[in-house]
Amino acid sequence: MVYTYRVTLEGIKGFFRVYRVSGDNSLYTFHKQLRADLEFTVDQPILFKAFDAAGNVAARYALTDLGNGTVDAVSVARTVKDGIVKFVYFYDIAARKSVNITLEAEEPGSIPGPVLEESKGPIPLEFENGYVAFEDLPQQRRVLPGESPLGEDDDDDEDEDDEDASDDDKEEIVYEEDED
Repeated sequence: MVYTYRVTLEGIKGFFRVYRVSGDNSLYTFHKQLRADLEFTVDQPILFKAFDAAGNVAARYALTDLGNGTVDAVSVARTVKDGIVKFVYFYDIAARKSVNITLEAEEPGSIPGPVLEESKGPIPLEFENGYVAFEDLPQQRRVLPGESPLGEDDDDDEDEDDEDASDDDKEEIVYEEDED
């Protein structure tokens, strides 16, 4: 089976990734693809916190066995069979940095490894550095280039390039260089 997962950031509309993952792939294989695509640091421990359809924590998968197996021993198909429909994937446990991974679809077939199907927005680090997606701006701040902010009249902008008549009355000062 091939499973489709959507990766999102909590509360951010301007970011998502959609992956197709073979059921034969381990969570570790999926982790390596996420780490490469989203530029997560390689020196951090990771954790897949798994949720069932009712929203209850069903399992935790990490590099060490936390009771449900390690990420390199647990296949994606096994998690689906166990009723897991969502993960919170902690890519930096100490700093509590995570993305949400939600199962969207399954179809027959097989692919060699996780494949990025759709992408929107920059990597999560950009959001930490102050990037704000257009969709996440408050309605009154959503202004496209060339448009005026909502509720403002920009008729007075038309004559910005015109010279002011009072500029002609001012004496122009010219500095001369001394020639010695």
